Amino acid sequence: MFAAIRSPRARPIRAAIVPAEARYLELSNDTQDDLYDITIIGGGPTGQYAAYYSGLRGMRTKVIESQPTLGGQVTALYPEKDIFDVPGFRKVAAKELVRNLTDQMMQYHPTLALNEQIVDLCPGDVITLKSRTGAQHRTKSVLIACGVGAFTPRKLPVKGVAELEGKGVLYYISQPMDFVGKRILVVGGGDSAFDFTLGLHGVAQSIIQIHRTDKFRAHEETVCAVKALKIPVMTFTEMKEVHGTDKVEGVTIFDNRTTEETYYPCDVVLLSLGFLSNLGPVKEWGLEIVGNAIGVNQRMETNIPGVFAAGDIVDYPGKLKLIATGFAEAAIAVNHAKAYVDPSSKAFPGHSSEKPTSAAH
Repeated sequence: MFAAIRSPRARPIRAAIVPAEARYLELSNDTQDDLYDITIIGGGPTGQYAAYYSGLRGMRTKVIESQPTLGGQVTALYPEKDIFDVPGFRKVAAKELVRNLTDQMMQYHPTLALNEQIVDLCPGDVITLKSRTGAQHRTKSVLIACGVGAFTPRKLPVKGVAELEGKGVLYYISQPMDFVGKRILVVGGGDSAFDFTLGLHGVAQSIIQIHRTDKFRAHEETVCAVKALKIPVMTFTEMKEVHGTDKVEGVTIFDNRTTEETYYPCDVVLLSLGFLSNLGPVKEWGLEIVGNAIGVNQRMETNIPGVFAAGDIVDYPGKLKLIATGFAEAAIAVNHAKAYVDPSSKAFPGHSSEKPTSAAH
């Protein structure tokens, strides 16, 4: 895994961004006290695309990520999951998307500071970002792209859940092949629940999905795909108890209309009920907070000069929390950051297809 980059000397280190891929990234020889044109807080897909775009605009760029790898929530929660709404792909595995975004951004050699959490932002002509380790990062502009902030899975106050967490009670999967031959119960009615059900079909010995209503939050196409495979999806059904001592052995489920109970033997209970997010230190930086997000204008500017935001962490009328939306917001934010840092530059970058091959790498 990457450690936070503290050495003033360049050093090749193994790219934990894409586990098991034997390649190295030559990091820049800049120290953390150097002045950057833009510093991007967050190394998820939005932050990665922003790093690429800032490189395209000739900006000296640093990416700070609190986790030891790039990819954000995508890498942490569902690296094997297929994503269907990325332009140019019928579908793309999450880890493959992160790999491609990494290759795209690294052609401009941004400085990476991984495993580094920013706890304070000090505004000014030169903005100073202070990390939990005491390091300071100096920059002319900032793009906050740290997703929903710190996130924890929603948990069920059901007997046996807490006792068997990690022993068959899980909140996400990273390697579907770990579930070969397992009997699985998926709980939830959103996109992740249906995606997990699809991803485990043909791998697990058996799989059923339950949801407390007959209304699903998942994309219609995904729901139809699960139904087409004739995977049992039991509506108006909830979980009453998880059974087992050292591992999950079964669950008691019930119909919430009739209270009729059924015992279902299983090895894995996959709870896909969404996540609770917390902006953490971001709330103390003097930014305009709207609900649990940062308020921005149409240029992705916050209320602090030189500080922009994009991705799931922002809110504005009509906001949609999609990866595709985050990519567009990243481009908007970076181009306006370029004009902020260098007033002689235009926000509109021109069309990349018109650039010389050498300039576009």
